[in-house]
Amino acid sequence: MSLSPLAGKPAPQDLLIDVAALERAYYDIVPDANDPAQRVAFGTSGHRGSPFDGNFNEAHILAITQAICDYRQANLINGPLFMGKDTHAVSRPAERSALQVLAANGVEVFIQRDDGYVPTPVISHAILVWNREQPHLTADGIVVTPSHNPPRDGGFKYNPPEGGPADAATTKWIQDRANDLLHEKNRGVMRIGYTAALQENSTHQHDYVTAYVDDLVNVIDMEAIRASGIKIGVDPLGGAALAYWEPIAEKYKLNLTVTNPKIDPTFRFMTVDHDGKIRMDCSSPYAMAGLVKLKDDFDIAWGNDPDADRHGIVTRSLGLLNPNAYLAVAINYLLTHRPQWSQASGIGKTLVSSSMIDRVVASLHRKLVEVPVGFKYLAPGLFDSSFCFGGEESAGASFLRRDGIVWTTDKDGPLLGLLAAEITAVTGQDPGEQYQHLTAQFGTPYYTRQDTAATVEQKAKLAKLSPEDVKETEMAGEKIIAKLTRAPGNNEPIGGLKVVTENGWFAARPSGTEDIYKIYAESFKSAEHLNAIVQEAQLIVSRALGA
Repeated sequence: MSLSPLAGKPAPQDLLIDVAALERAYYDIVPDANDPAQRVAFGTSGHRGSPFDGNFNEAHILAITQAICDYRQANLINGPLFMGKDTHAVSRPAERSALQVLAANGVEVFIQRDDGYVPTPVISHAILVWNREQPHLTADGIVVTPSHNPPRDGGFKYNPPEGGPADAATTKWIQDRANDLLHEKNRGVMRIGYTAALQENSTHQHDYVTAYVDDLVNVIDMEAIRASGIKIGVDPLGGAALAYWEPIAEKYKLNLTVTNPKIDPTFRFMTVDHDGKIRMDCSSPYAMAGLVKLKDDFDIAWGNDPDADRHGIVTRSLGLLNPNAYLAVAINYLLTHRPQWSQASGIGKTLVSSSMIDRVVASLHRKLVEVPVGFKYLAPGLFDSSFCFGGEESAGASFLRRDGIVWTTDKDGPLLGLLAAEITAVTGQDPGEQYQHLTAQFGTPYYTRQDTAATVEQKAKLAKLSPEDVKETEMAGEKIIAKLTRAPGNNEPIGGLKVVTENGWFAARPSGTEDIYKIYAESFKSAEHLNAIVQEAQLIVSRALGA
């Protein structure tokens, strides 16, 4: 994919959304329930779309929320629902629409007081703490967010009582019920006015900040960070985590500076991503260009996306770390600095994450569990502490409390940022320097992700491939030692293909939203070897698809 000339530069005026027009479209456009593009569709992170495209509108939110109420009733979920939202322009309208339905259904709801924002990991934390302390009243949650997507987008996701992303069976149930309601023009939706919903006894104005901030000491060595006096920089990228950093710095007496304290639904303060769009992707060097420029002002710095479920770690030594590099550093550090963790607990990773993680975990004699793409596959292991750490290649991770019990079962960006500060404080080296030690020990990985055009039919076939469809026995000069269409860690379908040799691998997966398939590839030999893997991967996939 070609690089936009705007990449890494301040967003020009003509890229900014018209917030008022977007909100009007949210309320005014009625989706066509017979058009697949305008139906409710849950992906790996809930239902996403844009009001302008007719696939994220009030009718969708009313239907999804009623479906969630029906799901709760069918599954005897009888406790409160914790609801959060990020700073995207249509997150507030969607939260208000959802609250009207929840109140009409008599669901006890906790929203951030003063119409504030709540990050995804804070909702997961709230659900788990409640259910641990009051198991007779089971809680669940909703987060209104499209994560790092452009400002024109909206998103809506459900977190069941286990606290993490809902599994496929749950999202299918909710999706199908919501689409049935849409077909009936939402006649089956219970709803009251927004003012009335706020005044219901079941609606609670809640302080999410204090409970999360106060509990951080039980998962991060905050005293080590304080005592070191290291200079910390944080850019919330205009997101929901902004309200948390001042209380964290004050409570734990950290030398922490928020480099960008602005919230603006146009996200006009962003630098433009690789493709010329405003996207709050804290793993992108183009979106993070503003903080990367400040790297020498701090001992460690990081950014989070709008719902704070992702992290982007900026070091003096290497600038913005590749997400795979930081996962390897984090795992190596935690497995040697959390003595209370059970030796039986393993490391969960998505199968398109770097094999550097495999080498680190093997060297420390711990179990590695490889699962399909999607944090929902990592959440169960974190929930029952069979995983001490779960991470994915797209800069999302969480890990256990210091005593070895669950912290969050959804991705926690602030947590991984604070871990970077702990690593820097305790070791005297930033995570970039730590990564250089790992490459000296295990070799340098060369990693890439590329997109290739594909038809709808080809994408469908790719998702259903079997290992027998791959006839090749060698790739890039090495013998193929594994052909995978199911994840070795849980035997779940990966929705694509992974091919492995001794010093490299590739994985191919169809995009859920675009007419492309994604190739992830890695070599432990050289950049040239990586290029050979990518070229042969395209041929292998093309032959398997009969193209």
